[in-house]
Amino acid sequence: MAHRPFPLLPRRTPPVLRRDERGATLVEFAIVLPVLLTLLLGVLDAGFQLYTRSVLLGEMQKAGRDSTLETSANRTAIIDERVEAAIHNVVPKAEIAFSRKSYRTFSDAAAAQAEEYTDYNDNGTCDNGEPYEDANNNGKWDNDGGNDGQGGAKDAVVYTATLDYPRLFPLARLIGLPQTVEVTATTVLRNQPYTDQDLSEPTARNCS
Repeated sequence: MAHRPFPLLPRRTPPVLRRDERGATLVEFAIVLPVLLTLLLGVLDAGFQLYTRSVLLGEMQKAGRDSTLETSANRTAIIDERVEAAIHNVVPKAEIAFSRKSYRTFSDAAAAQAEEYTDYNDNGTCDNGEPYEDANNNGKWDNDGGNDGQGGAKDAVVYTATLDYPRLFPLARLIGLPQTVEVTATTVLRNQPYTDQDLSEPTARNCS
């Protein structure tokens, strides 16, 4: 018994199917959703970063005013711990590093220029016995003109904190962003005149 051939499929889509748009919105939403989520999470991440920086800067300015009084190494450590504790209330897993540079004036702190030296070998640094003027008399050439630490009376102090914390959302890795965020805040304050400022003249020295 011969088999009847299958009926030929229509070459054109029936008009009913061409007009049927059910499910189109769902497909479009599935395409757009990942982009919207990425943008939303990016905005939230950037907003949290700005908020963290504002909190860090506010705490540093508050602590910095305390550190401009006559201080010891122990007191500056306590002040740093106070800032760190405040930040950990916002970002528990944050790692914070602090630094202080002292200058004689605010203009010196703003310029942050290297101490004057003669660059005989044109390598951009003071070495190989090249002569320089030790403006802050700390026994070494400083490429930013500052002296490490809180300094003395009336000195301008650049107080900097660098904060690292893991991103809020793991999607950063998918778009090539690092998994950690670095936030830096700096404030400049002047030590109180609790004694006479050191205004000794620069000393001529040679770099090692």
